[in-house]
Amino acid sequence: MKKNFSVLASLLTMALAGGMLASCAGNQNKKEAAEAAEVTEAKAINPAWNTYNVGEIIFEDKAPETEGSKIYHAIISDPKSYIEEKARIVLNTLYFSPEDSIPHCNQIHYTLEDSEGISAKGGGNGFVSIFYSTRHIEKSFVNNDTTKLHYETTGVLLHELTHAFQLEPQGIGSYGTNKTNWAFIEGMADAVRVDNGYFGPNDRPKGGNYMDGYRHCGFFLVWLKNEKAKDPDFLRKFNRTALEVIPWSFDGAIKKVMGEQYNIDDLWAEYMKAMGDVQ
Repeated sequence: MKKNFSVLASLLTMALAGGMLASCAGNQNKKEAAEAAEVTEAKAINPAWNTYNVGEIIFEDKAPETEGSKIYHAIISDPKSYIEEKARIVLNTLYFSPEDSIPHCNQIHYTLEDSEGISAKGGGNGFVSIFYSTRHIEKSFVNNDTTKLHYETTGVLLHELTHAFQLEPQGIGSYGTNKTNWAFIEGMADAVRVDNGYFGPNDRPKGGNYMDGYRHCGFFLVWLKNEKAKDPDFLRKFNRTALEVIPWSFDGAIKKVMGEQYNIDDLWAEYMKAMGDVQ
């Protein structure tokens, strides 16, 4: 049965105006969202990021007539402030302080668009563009689940903003020409999402390889941070290896951060056993 998103969005707006979040979310979605909020609150953000210039934020709704747009505006009342806040969370996850070597961002142009897919980052030379699909918003809100939608919207934004600020491996070709480069870029973006609580244990894919990027690599890196290295700065150090290990490789980066005695493939095998994916 086709959902009436206009009615749902109107009800959502009324609920928010009354200071309530009208949600029919299941216990699992509520638990994941609550855990994400706890992770965000627990992470100490360097106060120096409060004054860091993340670039001019331009928010543009290219699909105001869509139900996804109406739903988005109902849960995100101030998109510019929301995007700026998440940019600072990303920066705090990737870097020690504003004194680090950080790709300069002049502008973040964020658009809502009536298109297929979920979201993507484009642009370059300090001018970043990010689109978010209103169709995906509608799909995420299909059960009138505001908790799930906010959780998903924030997680997707953290991933794309990571692409705006992360470092890129040197000496191995580009994102489009080298799989190792690609796996690092997409793996780090999902690691930032995982580390801030916007992917839960049920989102972890089984098996695969760190070279599969995205969640395969992201969950692995956060496992290394929390369970193997037990180093709260692991992701910051791993990101920085893009400047320090040339030509860059996963194994070279691991050795730089954790020590020469470690091997990336051995660590992956240990991770697979720890997760119960292999015997």
